[in-house]
Amino acid sequence: QVQLVESGGGLVQAGGSLSLSCAASAPIFSYYGSGWFRQTPGKEREFVATISRFDDYTHYADSVKGRFTISKDKSKNTIYLQMNSLKPEDPAVYYCAATSLVASFNEREYNVWGQGTQVTVSS
Repeated sequence: QVQLVESGGGLVQAGGSLSLSCAASAPIFSYYGSGWFRQTPGKEREFVATISRFDDYTHYADSVKGRFTISKDKSKNTIYLQMNSLKPEDPAVYYCAATSLVASFNEREYNVWGQGTQVTVSS
């Protein structure tokens, strides 16, 4: 079973930046689409960004478009989420995931998940 491990979460001031990483235990991102989701207590997990297995397509939630960037380094079996201009509504546990589809914004289509990393934004 491939494992995904997120890192890079933490506390940042509003307007600041954080870079999340998601390392896979096998070269899954060469064959699978991948994405980032986030969840706050009492709410359902929501889509943040996805990148296709061929790296030629990205899609973002409207709430993060223009501020967040998803990228991938296949040589390191790692995907990233660069988060800029963080807002008070961005705090959540951020999860990376992989899907056997080319790409997806639907969490039900993802079958490999990391354990999550907490992002906190102070105002």
